Amino acid sequence: MGFPANGDSATDKPYKFLIYGRTGWIGGLLGKLCEAQGIDFVYGSGRLENRSSLEADILATKPSHVFNAAGVTGRPNVDWCESHKVETIRTNVVGTLTLADVCRDKGIVLINYATGCIFEYDSDHPLGSGIGYKEEDTPNFIGSFYSKTKAMVEDLLKNYENVCTLRVRMPISSDLSNPRNFITKITRYEKVVNIPNSMTILDELLPISIEMAKRNLTGIWNFTNPGVVSHNEILEMYREYIDPNFTWKNFTLEEQAKVIVAPRSNNELDATKLKQEFPELLSIKESLIKNVFQPNKKTAGA
Repeated sequence: MGFPANGDSATDKPYKFLIYGRTGWIGGLLGKLCEAQGIDFVYGSGRLENRSSLEADILATKPSHVFNAAGVTGRPNVDWCESHKVETIRTNVVGTLTLADVCRDKGIVLINYATGCIFEYDSDHPLGSGIGYKEEDTPNFIGSFYSKTKAMVEDLLKNYENVCTLRVRMPISSDLSNPRNFITKITRYEKVVNIPNSMTILDELLPISIEMAKRNLTGIWNFTNPGVVSHNEILEMYREYIDPNFTWKNFTLEEQAKVIVAPRSNNELDATKLKQEFPELLSIKESLIKNVFQPNKKTAGA
């Protein structure tokens, strides 16, 4: 096909990344990382569902790798997808598959930022058990239309040997002013549920995704820090490091269900595969403190 086998070193030609999702959170951060690392990159101008526009982008830029950080998650949240199903399919299903297919035709590895919100705790993976879902497990959560489309695409992308699927969950960054940041979200909620979940610290994991491209890694990866953290544990850290006067209220899943349109996914993903490839990967709580809270710590009198 023109792209090296899984795990082989990259070709001798210099790296050039074609990134989709310029206006998105992850897409924007990716561009900044490339600038910091001196990696040549360009944002794609084509529409994901328009094959000829994607082919034109690749022809014009001749990338070594393509990154897909575009997609519909909904504003302000995934409930939007429940009433915009065709728009959600067009981008999350048709668009992603078209991009993967074009990249395969051109012999290019595609790094696709996907979601881990396609699982929920069950009898084989009980809450608090430490038994997480592995990469080969079949998704069992289709409570939201967003998750349903994402699970559908992940299954189809298994057939594309050039695709690296990264299951992101409840992404967090050190930018606590960003409304997409999971910490920022829950600090602004009137009430929060208190459930342990796997989460993704972007400050640590996005640089790893660039390294994964350089290694030409493909297949499905649970793209989360090892372990779980509960909403209350995060808010306790927030109070300790950021705002000693911060308070919050909890409510139950049953109470939450009354104020949201679509159910939410809660799960633990097994990050063993990623940890074996990148032994320096920190656990979720260690990464939260090192990469998010300590850099933002308010000093006395500040």
